[in-house]
Amino acid sequence: MRADGPHPRSWLRWATEIAGAILLFLTAAVVTDFVYFVGTLQAEVPAATVRADGIIALTGGAERITEALDLLTEGRARRLLITGVNKATSEESLSVHSAGGAEMLDCCVDIDRNALNTLGNALETERWVRDKRFKSIIVVTSNYHMPRSLLELRRVLPETTLIPYPVISQSLKLDHWWTDRASIRLLVSEYVKYAVATFQLRMERPTMAAHTANAD
Repeated sequence: MRADGPHPRSWLRWATEIAGAILLFLTAAVVTDFVYFVGTLQAEVPAATVRADGIIALTGGAERITEALDLLTEGRARRLLITGVNKATSEESLSVHSAGGAEMLDCCVDIDRNALNTLGNALETERWVRDKRFKSIIVVTSNYHMPRSLLELRRVLPETTLIPYPVISQSLKLDHWWTDRASIRLLVSEYVKYAVATFQLRMERPTMAAHTANAD
């Protein structure tokens, strides 16, 4: 006597095939999005004629600070904010990155030691921009870090003109990243962080002040 209805094994096979198809689709979507993300990374800086009210440099490499100070020296903007500076880093050590030395830092550079990550950088930048009443800023950070930085900044400064100034990282072989393990690791890591920032699935505190308040 035959049992009515589909056999349990048929349902299991059907469910497995559907799950496999969904997994395959999601994998293809993520890979496609990752390749698109890599394709958006800029390898060229804006023209020398580009000007703004202010400049911000997001810490994470000495080259970023040097580039930002060079832009300030060239008269590209009136002031510079270096955000996310470690508390152990002295102003003297920062001044060696500028042709103007300590005088340049004294006159035209603001230093933020409160930000703990990219979100914190954006929040501190927002305070600085609104305090200075700036309408436009040049954003200096590594090219692989630029998409996430702009994402966070646009959320808090929707009416401010953001001009990306990507610093080309020597550790990233952008022209042939798929052949270099270090470049693959760096890009995958940054892509994951970008995805987390996109959906705001983060747990860490953005600023030292927030961290201290939470501890209290």
